[in-house]
Amino acid sequence: MSLAADSKRGPMVGVFDSGFGGLTVLRALLSRIPTANYVYLGDTARLPYGAKSQATIARYAVESARFLEDRGCEYLVIACNTATALALEDIRQAVSVPVLGVIEPGAHAAKRILPEPDGDVLVLATAATVQSHAYREACAAVGLRATEVACPLLVPLVEEGWTDHRVTREVLRIYLSEALAKCAPQAVLLGCTHYPLIAVAIEETLRELGSAAVVIDSAEATAEAASVALGSNHPSGEQETSTIFQCFATDSVEKFQRLGSLFLRQPIEHVHHLDLGG
Repeated sequence: MSLAADSKRGPMVGVFDSGFGGLTVLRALLSRIPTANYVYLGDTARLPYGAKSQATIARYAVESARFLEDRGCEYLVIACNTATALALEDIRQAVSVPVLGVIEPGAHAAKRILPEPDGDVLVLATAATVQSHAYREACAAVGLRATEVACPLLVPLVEEGWTDHRVTREVLRIYLSEALAKCAPQAVLLGCTHYPLIAVAIEETLRELGSAAVVIDSAEATAEAASVALGSNHPSGEQETSTIFQCFATDSVEKFQRLGSLFLRQPIEHVHHLDLGG
């Protein structure tokens, strides 16, 4: 679908992730800012970013951000927790348009739910994001205490399509049981963009384990922050008759269409292959 500038629509928004998870952020953006034009880039040829050095992650992320800016994007959303944690400032220095990451919006969403000082938040994330302590720092900045827990098995289970499978439920029970033995959170922050696909299972497992913690979807929080920044005020879930988005992937476009449709919850008709080099 063409993304030629359309003055009757909103701004052109670039969304970047190392893979597929950022499509949950795009999905939330499409709902909240349906009149914008979107370009999504999944750097699937070079994932996982979490296994790379900070310098390499920054180089990859900057290359992707510059591509989106060159496509005419006026606002960038870094829908990748690893890139946000380790390369957000590098990206901001490399481009001339505003850049939003996914970590601070989640922390601010938790603060709105837990206005009292020293509220306790459980952050579920990948090992790389946990090791960066980016969520702990973002939560501390707004007066919250965060316990970060790595859940490495959840991403492959989601990508397998096992979002409501008994194996996924059991893995969640193990992770959450161990986490709740360390803390008594009032909120659980989903610190990986894959996790919104299992948000219902996470909430149900928490209730089964006796926790009343509120589950916060960082993809929705990020889309809300973007809508405020861009002056849009569509509540989540409000639908528009047409949305315009274009997808690029640096690896198999067939795989991106198949898995991407799971994350976006709608068919992706066409994916453009992009070679960003090694």
